[in-house]
Amino acid sequence: MSAQKRLALEMNWRFQEGADAAQIADEVAAILQAMNAVLTPIIGQRGVAAIYTRGLHLSISVHPWLQACQEGIHAPMDSTALKSVLAQQSPTDAAVGGKAVLQRVFDILVSLIGPSLTEQLLRPAWEEHLSGRTAQDISP
Repeated sequence: MSAQKRLALEMNWRFQEGADAAQIADEVAAILQAMNAVLTPIIGQRGVAAIYTRGLHLSISVHPWLQACQEGIHAPMDSTALKSVLAQQSPTDAAVGGKAVLQRVFDILVSLIGPSLTEQLLRPAWEEHLSGRTAQDISP
């Protein structure tokens, strides 16, 4: 299975029925922070911020309401604005928008360093945030 398909399947499993928008926003932000922690030593804070900003920009074309997240993005990557905007959406929109941003960031990394290295680098973030308890099990 390709790394892209694996991420999509794991994210579909992760944001299940019953999770509210705030829980989904928390998980998306946590995944982005885990990705940031893994990637910053390799490509630097500005590199991570650039990839995140580009991923967010590409997601806006499909989910225009994400545009509110673009204000205030600086290096290092700060997912606070995204978390806030996701928390204000319906759970479905929050999950779809959050997954879109994560997928775009992932796709950019794949285009830069290839699927195998991307999967190897991000596996710790996936295992920690995409394969534990489900979002609906998270206590508020």
